Amino acid sequence: MALKRKKIFRPPPPDPTTIYVRPGYNRVLADEFLALKAKRVDLVKDKVEAHSQGDLRENFGFKAAKEAIRAVDRKMTALDRFVARNTFIEVDPATWLTKPTDFVQLGHIVSIEKVDVASKRKHRFTFLVATHGETAMEDETGIECLPHNSPLGTAILGLDDGESTQVRLPAGEAILTILSIRNPTQAELDRLLMEIKPPEIEE
Repeated sequence: MALKRKKIFRPPPPDPTTIYVRPGYNRVLADEFLALKAKRVDLVKDKVEAHSQGDLRENFGFKAAKEAIRAVDRKMTALDRFVARNTFIEVDPATWLTKPTDFVQLGHIVSIEKVDVASKRKHRFTFLVATHGETAMEDETGIECLPHNSPLGTAILGLDDGESTQVRLPAGEAILTILSIRNPTQAELDRLLMEIKPPEIEE
């Protein structure tokens, strides 16, 4: 049987970044961490109880509790690293209603044309450049939330109205053109901005 070589060299952690979030996001992160801690306490109790039931080799309750504790530990570690590596700045969406619209900023509704360099296919999108984690879409208008720190969000921030730029996105090289920039209405914000949730962390 071939031996598996242990991976000693790991990719470096991502550089610290500034992530803009809506008011209350930091509280959501803290509540999520406390919820994971409480869940771990309950799982440890289940593990101790299962341990008292006899032979551990065939004690599936013990093994399940042990694995569940490991999964929670991984989530807690990932959440702790996420908080430690980043700086979170809370911004009030009310300020998005009256921003200058000379260039793309957080809170603008932006229409863009995207031309794939390889296939020459053209796509048009309208985005609300939103805070971290926003993914909602308005069916009637087609306006979609675009997190400011996503690859596309990062590429268009700071571009002037009518400006074009060639960028490398996860799907490949593309030419982006800013077709229009405007402020959202309060009604659009009410429909697009959903309940704040903690980041999704894979187990």
